[in-house]
Amino acid sequence: MNGHVIDTELDESEVNGGTLEPTPHKRRGYLVAAILAVVFLVAAIVGLASRFSERRALAKETETLAITTVGVIHPKVEPPQQQLVLPSTLQAYIESPIYARTNGYLLKWYKDIGSRVEKGERLADIETPEIDQELQQARAARDQSAAQVEIAKTSAKRWENLQQMDAVAQQETDERTNAYSQAQANLAAATANVRRLEELESFKHIYAPFSGVLTRRNVDIGALINAGNTGSNQQLFNIARVDPIRVYVSVPEIYAPSVSPGVRATIGIPSLNGRQFSGKVARNADSIDTTTRTLLTEIDVPNPKGELLPGAYAQVHFDLKIQGIGLSVPVNALMFRSEGTRAAVVDANGKVHLQPVVIGRDYGLDVEILSGLQPSDSVVLNPSDSLEDGQQVAVKQGGRAQ
Repeated sequence: MNGHVIDTELDESEVNGGTLEPTPHKRRGYLVAAILAVVFLVAAIVGLASRFSERRALAKETETLAITTVGVIHPKVEPPQQQLVLPSTLQAYIESPIYARTNGYLLKWYKDIGSRVEKGERLADIETPEIDQELQQARAARDQSAAQVEIAKTSAKRWENLQQMDAVAQQETDERTNAYSQAQANLAAATANVRRLEELESFKHIYAPFSGVLTRRNVDIGALINAGNTGSNQQLFNIARVDPIRVYVSVPEIYAPSVSPGVRATIGIPSLNGRQFSGKVARNADSIDTTTRTLLTEIDVPNPKGELLPGAYAQVHFDLKIQGIGLSVPVNALMFRSEGTRAAVVDANGKVHLQPVVIGRDYGLDVEILSGLQPSDSVVLNPSDSLEDGQQVAVKQGGRAQ
């Protein structure tokens, strides 16, 4: 029987090709394990890809947020002008504050603001009791010195006569002569002191240094007056000569060569319903201001009726023909740096270029640009101080970034 069993097992091996193979149950186990491994591998790959995608999105969002967003404008094209028009302020031809030269109290004033005065006309009186007493004392001291001079003179002459008769020693005669010289010196010093105090006392009367109009009165009767320009009540009056009147105007550097002495100008006064007054360029500074790049120019305008008031705003029209295209930008579109005035221009690639510009006339909220910009340039509005040349920016669409 044993031999029969062995033969049967060998026959099964031969039936299977002589090789042992797993049963169907084991095959299903292997298949499930392989499927699970594939699922886990796919899940791991999907998770890593998701995390990588999220990281890339976060990095891209961070990079996008790091780019400065700006609003831009285009320079405004100004219509061509036929003459040069610049803003200005009227100033008095001569203006001077008046101070006291002595201490005391204001006794009386004779002229008030708006009064027209002539040169040498009295404006006020100051009470100076201390100076009056010092002057009386100085005069008494001068009289004493004069009396001592007479005594010393008589004594010196007597001693000279006695010395000629050999009645006194030469040394005593010299002492009397020196005493006479000293008395004369004391008299001269006392006289000089009297003159000084008389000059101080003469300052109790305040006079107009030149013909003009009083524009300010800072004191009243009884006010304490301090000599010089110190103390709380130092300035008594302010006087101005307004005929002719000076008109100072800052001419842009590009027009400076054309504005020379003798050039005619018309002064328009908006506060007088646009009335115009004629004048000529009297002089200029012959130097360009490095801060504003302008030439300070003075125009003298006759003002016999006093219609032009110092401090008034005026528009100066020069008889110069100005041609060409003018550009203007808001003041808050410019960057004022130590190296000069710059405008931040954004190119087609979104990069900033700090463009040097030359400023012309000041229109208030806008300024004229003489060079450095083109009408098609995209200029950053309200640029930050940290903005650098070559910096990448994002342009805000549909409006201006504030």
